[in-house]
Amino acid sequence: MNWFKKISFSRLSEGLSKTHDEVVGKINRLVKAKGTIDEDTLEQIEEILIGGDVGVDTSLTIVERIRERVSSEKYNTTEELDNLIRDEMQMLIGGEEDPGANPFAIPRDKKPYIIMVVGVNGVGKTTTIGKLAHHYKNEAYSVMIGAADTYRAAANEQLDIWAKRAGVDIISQAHGADPASVAYDTIAAARSRDANVVIIDTAGRLHTRVNLMEELKKIKRVMKKLDDEAPHEVLLVVDGSTGQNAIQQARMFNESVGITGLVVTKLDGTAKGGIVFAITRELKIPVRFIGVGEKLEDLQPFDRQMFVDALFQIERDIS
Repeated sequence: MNWFKKISFSRLSEGLSKTHDEVVGKINRLVKAKGTIDEDTLEQIEEILIGGDVGVDTSLTIVERIRERVSSEKYNTTEELDNLIRDEMQMLIGGEEDPGANPFAIPRDKKPYIIMVVGVNGVGKTTTIGKLAHHYKNEAYSVMIGAADTYRAAANEQLDIWAKRAGVDIISQAHGADPASVAYDTIAAARSRDANVVIIDTAGRLHTRVNLMEELKKIKRVMKKLDDEAPHEVLLVVDGSTGQNAIQQARMFNESVGITGLVVTKLDGTAKGGIVFAITRELKIPVRFIGVGEKLEDLQPFDRQMFVDALFQIERDIS
């Protein structure tokens, strides 16, 4: 069965309801009140998109494309405009996923497959790692977690709880230990135990004596002593409710350690879900997963068509 068909559309739609009201709801009310799609309407749509954290450049592009198509294709009704905006958003969000692919499949020639997870404190790194470990374990992979956020005592405790929930092994050291050493030991242990997946947690704030970005660079260098291709994936976790701040964080981490994918969390508690459009278009970094709640199944592989449909609350046949 197609993996994406297993995803709960209703849960995703519920999680994006605040963003729907902030963006789609406002646009629909505007067009209904105006009764026509004129230049003033398009300018107000642009303001609504920007207000929903879709991003200035992305919003301008969407509206310009709408302007061209309204002129050439003679769109007039709210329903027609809804379809037009939805089409343009889906095209601009980027990424070409294979609808039949398993998002948790890993290359057979990369064992262990090493994932480094980065992000500032408070964005949901620990819970994301726990949920990822759970999903990989459910795909019959053996998983090991490396607790390399050694500066924050509570981090190891939280990660240990999630590792137990997921039923996976965790490698940790004493508070204040060298994070790169933890990463090295985890990969070495994964090799000796023939594990499939390694997920490395990292610190998320600047410290008195250690610059965070330099520490992350060091972890990457040490990983390469065991595998010159490591890490195979660098996932940045960002809090969707922070809006444009998430873009600034992505730029900062990408410049330092090279981000290969994004995890956007806490979309269920914000009206700023439009940040997904801005961050993928402006930074050209694909979204791998999104979080729309606290349950294990609420960390979902990102499907751009499903995301846009949920935003517009249009349910397709996903059975």
